Amino acid sequence: MPKMRAVEVASPQGPLKMVEREIPQPGPRQVRIKVQACGVCHSDSLTKEGLWPGITYPRVPGHEIAGVIDALGEGVPEWRPGERVGVGWFGGNCGYCESCRRGDFITCRHLRITGITQDGGYADYVVVPFETLARIPDELTPVEAAPLVCAGITTFNALRNSGARPPELVAVLGIGGLGHLGVQFAVKMGFRTAAIARGKDKGPLARKLGAHHYIDSQAENVSEQLQKLGGAKVVLATATSNKAMADTLGGLGLNGKLIILGASFEPLPVNTMPMIGGRQSLAGWPSGSSIDSEDTLAFSAISGVRPMTEVYPLERAAEAYERMMSNKARFRVVLTTGN
Repeated sequence: MPKMRAVEVASPQGPLKMVEREIPQPGPRQVRIKVQACGVCHSDSLTKEGLWPGITYPRVPGHEIAGVIDALGEGVPEWRPGERVGVGWFGGNCGYCESCRRGDFITCRHLRITGITQDGGYADYVVVPFETLARIPDELTPVEAAPLVCAGITTFNALRNSGARPPELVAVLGIGGLGHLGVQFAVKMGFRTAAIARGKDKGPLARKLGAHHYIDSQAENVSEQLQKLGGAKVVLATATSNKAMADTLGGLGLNGKLIILGASFEPLPVNTMPMIGGRQSLAGWPSGSSIDSEDTLAFSAISGVRPMTEVYPLERAAEAYERMMSNKARFRVVLTTGN
C-alpha cells in the first residue's frame, strides 16, 4: 500500500516523531487533501503536551493547512479534485446543539478541532469533513495561506465583528504571530491603527506594517497615550500578558471594547467603575468557521495582507515547533511538504 510521511505525537508530552502511514481514504462527506504547507501554531502545544481534555493518541498536530483536494468521499457536493483549499481550527460541528441550530458553528458544543480531536496537517495527506474547507485564491502561495486560516482568521474575524467603524481608533496589543496580522488587517480595513509593544525597536516594524501610531509600553503610559489619540474603540489583545491587557483598559473610549485573543489562565485585574461610566466591555473571540477562513483569504489576497514566515521542511517539524515555542520566530513558522 502507498505510504505517506506524518509527524505524530505518540503519547501525552511525547516527542514529535516522523512516521510512515498508509495514505488515508476519505469516508462519506470527507475529502482528502494533499498538504503543501502547514503552519506551526502555539495551540499545537495542546496536542504536544496533552493539555486538551479527552485527546487520544497517536495524533498528528497542525490546524493551519493549505493544499489541494486529492480525493473525494461519497456525498461530497460541489468540491472537485485539484481545487486549492485551506483548513483551520474548525474541524467540523455536530449539527444538533443549540449553537449549530443557530448557525454559530465555531461555538459548537461538540466542536471537532483539526490536529487535536482529529489528525491535522503535519503530514503529506489529511482527511477532513468537506464542511471545513475554504477556497484559497490564486494570489496566495500555500506558505502565505496556511497561517491565514488560524492567526489570520482570528484577527480578521474579531475586527470585523467588533462593532468598530472606520476611521475609528483600533489599537493592537502585541506585534507577534497574531499581532503583525492584526495591524495589517486594521489598516487595510480603514481604521486609524495604533500598535502597542515593548521597546522602541518595535516601532519601525509597526510602521512597516502600516500602523499610524506606535506606543512603547516600556517607556510610555499606554492608557494615557491612547486617550491622547481620542480613546480606542477597540483594543485587540493578541499578547498573552494580562498585565499588558489591563494597562490598556484606561485607554478605551466611549463604548470601547477590549477583545481578548491571546489566551491566558491568569486572572485579569479590572477597574469596573470607568467601564460602567464609559459603557465599555470585555470580550473574547474564538476564530471562525470555514466561510470565515475563506473571507479572510479573499480579503488578504485583494488587500495585500501577508504573514511574515519562517519555513521548514516537514522532516524538521520538531525543530520548527521548538522555534515557535521559543517566541523568537518572525512571525509564523510554516512546514512545507514538497507536494
